[in-house]
Amino acid sequence: MRHCKIAFLLLVFVLLNLVTITAQPKKEVKKIIAASYKLANKQLLELHKEVPKNLFPQTLNQDGTLKTNKSGWWTSGFFPGSLWYLYKNAKDAAIKQAALERTKLVEVEKLNVGDHDIGFKIMCSFGNQLRIIGDTSAIPVIITAAQSLTKRFSAAVGAIRSWGSITDNKNFLVIIDNMMNLELLFAATRFSGDSSYYKIAVSHADKTMANHYRNDGSSYHVIEYNPATGAVTKKRTQQGYGDESAWARGQAWGLYGYVVCYRETKDQRYLDQANKVAQFLLRHPNLPKDKIPYWDFNAPGIPNVLRDASAGAIIASGLLELSKSVNKATSAYYLKNAEDIIRSLSATPYRTVLGESHNFLLKHSVGHLTANSEVDVPLSYADYYYLEATKRYIDYKKK
Repeated sequence: MRHCKIAFLLLVFVLLNLVTITAQPKKEVKKIIAASYKLANKQLLELHKEVPKNLFPQTLNQDGTLKTNKSGWWTSGFFPGSLWYLYKNAKDAAIKQAALERTKLVEVEKLNVGDHDIGFKIMCSFGNQLRIIGDTSAIPVIITAAQSLTKRFSAAVGAIRSWGSITDNKNFLVIIDNMMNLELLFAATRFSGDSSYYKIAVSHADKTMANHYRNDGSSYHVIEYNPATGAVTKKRTQQGYGDESAWARGQAWGLYGYVVCYRETKDQRYLDQANKVAQFLLRHPNLPKDKIPYWDFNAPGIPNVLRDASAGAIIASGLLELSKSVNKATSAYYLKNAEDIIRSLSATPYRTVLGESHNFLLKHSVGHLTANSEVDVPLSYADYYYLEATKRYIDYKKK
């Protein structure tokens, strides 16, 4: 009996050590990332030169020409943010100057009360400027932007309005994407000491958890509320295949958003929610072998439907942060899946070469298929979250 116990303990020890080993970044993946970053430095500097000084790269038109946008479009913060990630890695003065120029263009959005995506815009640009070069001039921009975002909050509903005017008294729309803007509010409380931002973020996260999510961990895209009573009037999709389907990028936004909420609050409920969403994604029978999801997990015609590289990049980034807050076995599982996604995105058919696709980094993303908008194209936010995921992988458990 004693020998059996010893053998059992040795087996446990070996298994634990195997888990520990697999929970470390692989040198081979780091080499892939290093090569991708070296190429990206050239690509995004070329893209910076091509795009007019007052605009941002968005995607490609159907004819392959470059499509740009002004700061008011929801994606304006992603290109500056991508440049900041490249600068952190390469310390190239030309990249830093490009990042500063593009970030400055976003500042006007700090006063935009007509757009819930102000969090995306400001945190990806000014938030990274603060994190990466320690430029504290970004702090008042972040606080002012948070003040603007709070004007879209309704105490009656308990959430931040996503679409529509703040004066609309007929319908109150909240989309799962809005979870990504809560980081701005948490940052504002940290910098200002004003807890009202924090409380609004928590209220929105709780309301989303209660009404957006199904029992299996998947999310609706849009919840419609009665603005006077806060009652749910409809649950539907806007960009997914159907009201009851699991639109891939929406699931990715939710995963990432609840990981941020746990980081900022240490509330176990948010960690549990992030884990539930992660398990839904990673164990779904329709997740392809290369881990780059179809544009909707319930899209008809699978496997002969389009992939969404942007959703894959967001999921990888979220998993890498989530892996630091769970037990060893689960951490290794999340890290392995993030590795698989990074490998896939860093190679054919997703990763571009110099000069291809106007020097966006990734191909094969889907913006809004049901509206025939941004279908199977590069997207600025796919590039951003790809760079963020690779950065997080390199930094994983770094001492």
